[in-house]
Amino acid sequence: MKALAVLCMTDLLHVILPVFLSLMVTLYIYYFNESRVIPKICRQNFLHSNPQNNVAQVECRPKCEHGQFSLPGMDSCRPWLTCDEIESEIKIGEEIGRGVVKQVNLAQWMNQKVAISRLTDEKYIADFQHGLKMLTAFQTNERFTQLIGFCDTSIVTEFHQFKSADNLENVLNLKRVAHYNKVSTRFQLCMDYVDILAFLHKSPIGTRVMCDSNDIDKTLSQFLLTSDLRLVVNDLDALPEAKPGSGVKCGGRQLFGDFVAPEQLWPYDDREFDDDSMPGYDEKIDVWRIPDVCARFLGSRNGSESLQFHLHRIHRTCKNIVARKRPSSLHIRDEYERVQRYLSLNKDKEL
Repeated sequence: MKALAVLCMTDLLHVILPVFLSLMVTLYIYYFNESRVIPKICRQNFLHSNPQNNVAQVECRPKCEHGQFSLPGMDSCRPWLTCDEIESEIKIGEEIGRGVVKQVNLAQWMNQKVAISRLTDEKYIADFQHGLKMLTAFQTNERFTQLIGFCDTSIVTEFHQFKSADNLENVLNLKRVAHYNKVSTRFQLCMDYVDILAFLHKSPIGTRVMCDSNDIDKTLSQFLLTSDLRLVVNDLDALPEAKPGSGVKCGGRQLFGDFVAPEQLWPYDDREFDDDSMPGYDEKIDVWRIPDVCARFLGSRNGSESLQFHLHRIHRTCKNIVARKRPSSLHIRDEYERVQRYLSLNKDKEL
């Protein structure tokens, strides 16, 4: 009888155990999916602030893997839009910007505002394709505008209602945004600018130099202002790689002025400009421009002079005539962070 009981129990276990294990696996998968937190990217929208307490509305979207995008209000990411989807789902509206290479229009996708950039002339196709290559390569960095899709000579990106950074003062003069017109807000733009340069100078695809920046307004037009007044880089059409020993040359024409670095100026007073004889240079031309760009962001707001005093030493080294003696963008970022920490601890004294 005992042997028979053991045999029956063994047979019963053979039936019950697989069912039990299957049930446990199903429950585990269910509770794992239910409890899993999808990472999100959230930012404040300063245009949608409560006028009584100046608390801004927070907008979130899922954080996506490379090759995907999301917009505020979406529950999940989806792959970049294809040619067919851009053709059938994008409704093109008014023109909101134009450069030599691209024309930019406001557009609609699934009741969401987006921006669509289209090639202006076939002779600039190489610049257009280079910009798209850079944009796709850097999508993992949140300081680059989000790509939504592309097809041939069209690129769809996230729309930023405050537009480009050369529009900063107009944005800060808006009634709903005026509360955020503080030195701390403006200095954060300096931080973002340097952070972007630091990434480009040590990027996964080599040391990249921002060539399309020969005057300050042109430089600022390469960047967009987000709804919480942060900086994202948008125009990457002229981003050559500075290789050791060869360097880069930004365009084939002679450059002038104090905004460009000394090594970008024609060095021979007794000879006519000749691009073939023009020496190359490297990412230190971006470093030369940092003090001027930051000064533009800071403006004449109360407290900006005090902040400029704390930045004087590092900015002075950025303006060294000898390029190799200028600090790296990483070093400048570290110094900016030190100053920012100091100011956060001494708000009553400095701001």
